[in-house]
Amino acid sequence: MRKYLLALCLASGLLFLPCVLMAGNYEGFKVSVYITANDVNRMTNGRWLDSVWTEISSRLKIDKVYIESHRDGRYTSEAALLAAKKFFTSKKVEYGGGITYTPESHTGRWETFCYTTPEGRAEVKKIAEYTAKHFDEILLDDFFFNSCKCEHCTEAKGTMNWTEFRTELMRDAAENLVVGPAHATNPRCKVIVKYPNWYEHFPALGFDLAVEPGIFDGVWSGTESRSPSADQHLQAYLSYEIIRYLDNISKGRNGGGWIDAGGMTYADRYAEQAWMTLFGKAPECTLFEFGSLQRPIGDNVKGAWQGTGTSFDWGRLGEKPTLASVASVAFEEVNKVYSKLGRPVGIKSYKPANSVGDDNLQNFFGMIGLPIEMTPTFPEDAEVVLLTEQAAGDKFLVNKIKKQLKAGKEVIVTSGLVQRIGAELSDIVELRIGGKAFVNDFSYFGKSKEKMILSQLLYYTNDAWEDIPVHDKGVTGWPLLLQARYEDGSLWVLTVPDSYADLYELPEGVLNRLRSVAGADVPVRLEGPANVSLFAYDNNTFIVESFSDEPVKVKLVVNEPAKKITDMISGATIAPEVAPAQPQGFPFFMRARIWLRDSKDANTYEVEVKPHSFRAFKQL
Repeated sequence: MRKYLLALCLASGLLFLPCVLMAGNYEGFKVSVYITANDVNRMTNGRWLDSVWTEISSRLKIDKVYIESHRDGRYTSEAALLAAKKFFTSKKVEYGGGITYTPESHTGRWETFCYTTPEGRAEVKKIAEYTAKHFDEILLDDFFFNSCKCEHCTEAKGTMNWTEFRTELMRDAAENLVVGPAHATNPRCKVIVKYPNWYEHFPALGFDLAVEPGIFDGVWSGTESRSPSADQHLQAYLSYEIIRYLDNISKGRNGGGWIDAGGMTYADRYAEQAWMTLFGKAPECTLFEFGSLQRPIGDNVKGAWQGTGTSFDWGRLGEKPTLASVASVAFEEVNKVYSKLGRPVGIKSYKPANSVGDDNLQNFFGMIGLPIEMTPTFPEDAEVVLLTEQAAGDKFLVNKIKKQLKAGKEVIVTSGLVQRIGAELSDIVELRIGGKAFVNDFSYFGKSKEKMILSQLLYYTNDAWEDIPVHDKGVTGWPLLLQARYEDGSLWVLTVPDSYADLYELPEGVLNRLRSVAGADVPVRLEGPANVSLFAYDNNTFIVESFSDEPVKVKLVVNEPAKKITDMISGATIAPEVAPAQPQGFPFFMRARIWLRDSKDANTYEVEVKPHSFRAFKQL
């Protein structure tokens, strides 16, 4: 049977896809390491290579490596490529090729090739052909984009804007300079593009998610969420969400995620990137890069919460720990649950390919306990659809919203989308965005510790209704969440704070209400503070992960009746709480509304989650 399946995968050209037979180190996923050209060039020194490999592999189980042929204008020598392939074959480690399309830098910053000059185009093609001669699989590091503004590019751009010019240019480069030449050199060669973590800005630099995934033989996802205080300001949830989005973009041809130790202020952050990547059901997690895995890890990256029973346990690192030690502990922990998880499910959020607006907002939503499933097509099958400003990239959006509402379903739109297409929405509900105020009072849903800047959403009395009100100095107010009926459905409008960080300051009552309104398609929902994420799957399993520095208590509300849930790691069972007859502390009309929506056969379970830790559960 194993030989038959392997032959089938080889025949169909799907060797890097999730259907492939996995190596035996982990339950259902692979761990791979990317080796940059500088290190590969040293691999003709067998003594050095054997020493380094012995050190790394004694701490971390590795299934596969990617051997780089080019970076920063320098080729890896053919002798080094052959030596590396021979060595890893002897260690029974799979290998593929790698390319970083960067020229030698003269500015001290990363630069991209110029894809308009004959010389630049010829060099890009030459690199692809050279690499394909040695490998049946090539993974492009995420620099296959264009940021060049030389005189040749500005002239070639003409009257187009940079986004139009670059997406057209890089589509051509992908097909005619990389994939086509690689296939011609080696018909067995599969060329995979690794997309970076900055997916919101792809089209401006030439990454075209509407077309490119069909040109390449597969895609990879940059899940390096690093630290939110770093220059990209990415939230931890991105390591999960980009896997889901690119999986939906590429229709199951998303081969894995890619993490690094950049901006690692505490070791748990590295582990969290790996966990989130695999919670998204990536079939492989790639570590960048080989040389850094020997890096010693000191107490300067040891979290103050260590020693309290957290998921990443510093005590398991052993003596003189390295980055490989951290990775090993992280993978061993997630290995306990990965194979038991089903297909991820979440709140469908429509982001058309190459759209922009409300940058990265879904990742902030993920950090306040909303499990998000971004999709490049409008999810007509969903009971609730979440639309941010990105959705305005679809010129037929309002008609799709109407169709959803006419079917008795619900649509949640952000204030950013209202700001952009408010006039077009007026056939559903007439709204205006007024001024701004500095507030923290959300009436019976609670107060935030800090004030935040919110736009004033203006509506016509009795045409729409405040669901979550905002009070200002006790004399005026407007809605944070508004409900407007349209035929058999409801359009909800969420006013997003000017600083997305203020979403984390919202009171638990506000967060719980948002989760309730948005969660009709998810079998479980979270109640509790922000900085806790929920991941749900279609086989009655779910995960709660906390990014807090302190232990947190949360409640899990399971929609279908169940007598208990079990912790998938410890085996402990948890019985449901006895819920109060009706929600307390709300006006009668709010109690009735919440009760009708939320009480259907639901059971509630209280659990505690350690700092920077996750717990996985299965409904019995």
